Amino acid sequence: MDIQDNVVLVTGGTSGLGLAAARRLASDGALVVFLGRPSERAEKAAADLGSRGVFVPGDVTRTEDLARAVDTAASLGRLGALVSCAGIAVPGRTLGRQGPLPLEQFEEVVRVNLLGTFDAVRLAAGAMAANDPVDGDRGVIVCTSSIAAYEGQEGQTAYAASKAAVAGMTLPLARDLARHGIRVVTVAPGLFDTPMVAGLADEARASLTAQTPHPVRLGRGEEFASLVAHVIENPMLNGEVIRLDGAVRLGPI
Repeated sequence: MDIQDNVVLVTGGTSGLGLAAARRLASDGALVVFLGRPSERAEKAAADLGSRGVFVPGDVTRTEDLARAVDTAASLGRLGALVSCAGIAVPGRTLGRQGPLPLEQFEEVVRVNLLGTFDAVRLAAGAMAANDPVDGDRGVIVCTSSIAAYEGQEGQTAYAASKAAVAGMTLPLARDLARHGIRVVTVAPGLFDTPMVAGLADEARASLTAQTPHPVRLGRGEEFASLVAHVIENPMLNGEVIRLDGAVRLGPI
């Protein structure tokens, strides 16, 4: 499907991988509607995207916010793609110094990373199903998992579980939506230079960088965005989880 002249909804589009995807898709001719919490970062993202971006304040854990974002996107043209990037990583060992991991902390990560993703997918798919097919596609959905889905480290039980679930639902989603002409692909990024990593100490960042065989560096947002654009444009990509990680395999710590 050609990106140009479509409307693309990006959740988590105010920073990190979501903002990188929004920038790339806007430069390729899409009108980008991006959802995120109101913040200084959101204001900067809106200024950056200019007339090619429309900011919808909201939270992926609130169905009414997601529905408003989908309705906004559909009102502006053909909602051709969803890029679901909103996510959080709250570290915590199952048994830590303060005792068992609070169930509420586990639930919060799953609520954002898994339920927020599925809620966005189901609502966007409902709008896409009304589109006329373009190159056989009524819509394309790109979800974001993580290599932690496969090699979760200590303290990543909640994060790994949520991202493994996103990877696991990719094929069933693609099969469910195939009759509607909607493709679903998930990207599982490795170690990327995002705000989530930027907060780490220099030693920790250097350790992460050294783990990647080639290229020996953190991934760049534009590399994630390039893959997202290719997924949207390549009609044979469907029902797959693509690792984007420079061949890194995470150790236990």
